[in-house]
Amino acid sequence: MNPICIRYCFQLNKQREEVFDVKLDPETLEIITPPIQNPPDWTRLEFHQCPHCPLQPADCRECPVAIRLADIVQRFADICSYDKLRLEVTTTDRHISQQTTAQQGLRSLAGLLMAASGCPHTLFLKPMARFHLPLSTEAETIFRATGMYLLAQYFVAQSGKQGDMQMDGLTTLYNRLHQVNLSTAERLRRSPQTDSPINAVSLLDLFTMTIPWVIEDKLEEIRPLFASYLPKEALAKPRCVAR
Repeated sequence: MNPICIRYCFQLNKQREEVFDVKLDPETLEIITPPIQNPPDWTRLEFHQCPHCPLQPADCRECPVAIRLADIVQRFADICSYDKLRLEVTTTDRHISQQTTAQQGLRSLAGLLMAASGCPHTLFLKPMARFHLPLSTEAETIFRATGMYLLAQYFVAQSGKQGDMQMDGLTTLYNRLHQVNLSTAERLRRSPQTDSPINAVSLLDLFTMTIPWVIEDKLEEIRPLFASYLPKEALAKPRCVAR
């Protein structure tokens, strides 16, 4: 099977562009693109290691997330968060082009890299990496994350175990991910760079913190989308279009 290829091309100005080719193993959904050589010290596992990290320095020299973000940090060291650029993302299935800011573009790329990094606390995001949606909005992220989790519970139930339809497990997963984001941001603050990579992770964390709140609110924010599936709404008289 061929690798899953996702190209991020940041057009910073007429003279400069930064291209990141992310290749995923089609079976493990982990990144197979080689990491940068001679990674900086802040990528070492024990440097601001997450308090809930199960990895050991003897077995894993670098933090899986940090080593994948290091290339971004080096190449965007002179780019500020609100610098304008054109981002083009190319996959096997589509091409997306949009004017955006450095922090928004890096937020999208960082989310992909973290999900497929091999970090034990981001493994649950692999299906979202497989069906990556560049520059996704908060609403799209909520829809994709909760839909992914409920589909996972369908497969859990098919395997003979009890599925988590209340999504308590998803809240737990995102709370753990929040800690990963905090520790990652702390690592980045210790690196010589501008604020764009740090703010990209901070934007990711805003999405991360939103998911538990939305679940606690019974997903009321997106409930209207499913009116046709619900008994009361389904029985309501359809609205006629005036002619």
